[in-house]
Amino acid sequence: MKLGFACKYLDAQAKQPFPFKTTTRTRFLSLDREAQTSLLAQLATHNLENQLQMLNQLAQLPDALRMMRIGSDLLPLYTVPEATAIYSELMPDLQPLLIRCGDVARANNIRLSFHPGQYSVLASDNEGVVERAIEDVEYHAMCAVAMGYGRQFQDFKINIHMNGKKGIEGFRSAFMRLSPEARNMLTVENDEISCSLDDVLQARDLCPVVLDIHHHWVKENLYIQANDPRVPLIIESWRGVRPVLHYSIAQEGIIPDHGFPHQQDLDVNKVKLRAHADYYFNQTLNDWALSFSDFDIMCEVKMKNLARDRLYFYSLSRS
Repeated sequence: MKLGFACKYLDAQAKQPFPFKTTTRTRFLSLDREAQTSLLAQLATHNLENQLQMLNQLAQLPDALRMMRIGSDLLPLYTVPEATAIYSELMPDLQPLLIRCGDVARANNIRLSFHPGQYSVLASDNEGVVERAIEDVEYHAMCAVAMGYGRQFQDFKINIHMNGKKGIEGFRSAFMRLSPEARNMLTVENDEISCSLDDVLQARDLCPVVLDIHHHWVKENLYIQANDPRVPLIIESWRGVRPVLHYSIAQEGIIPDHGFPHQQDLDVNKVKLRAHADYYFNQTLNDWALSFSDFDIMCEVKMKNLARDRLYFYSLSRS
């Protein structure tokens, strides 16, 4: 089992030694073309160099900790049309750094992923939203392909939700418009509002299903178990690749530090339940998450790799 973290690597003082930089669309569009090019080149180079340092840091850790989600702002503002045109000119200079990132990850068995934002809705009933979602997915796929991925099924994970009024049929239609590389990498996750696990399992013939156990609890007030009959369907959707589970818990002070909290006993609304904790402070829930032994776990928690490391050492103490 690998345990991953999302986007930001923290040192022992909870500071980011390898932060990404970005800019706003407004600032970017206010500049002339030369200044725009200079700004994007500076930001993208900085981010890629720091991403490479992050990967080199992960390569020094135990294999079980070599897993991370790369931030979507790796190449800032890429999908803004004016920026897209500039990046087409910058890519020959950026490509060597992208290749090095992929080479380091593959050489050290580091499992990588992206998670496009909540506004990437392939199943929307608004064609403009669908087109922008496809553009966003293809941006992430382009980054992964530039790192040497997308060549085979699930050598890289690009995870999205299946929310949208058109449901599975809208998702299926948009999925078929993606490039072969993007289809190789796409995964779909249940969410806590609109798409249940049963909903997203309808897409298992298209792409792997990512099980988010916290989302399932928020939506259903149920703790899905590793022996649930739907779990084999999830595993099957990965076609021989080790599946991924997302694990988060509600914030400190909202739920107790032990036991399986019942929503009716908490007297808080679901919005508060959705927010992620700093650390995994409830060992009952930790045991529950770790019971999914056929899965790698993406730790969605505010203290990133620091919280992930505590979960890892707790898992070692159990064996």
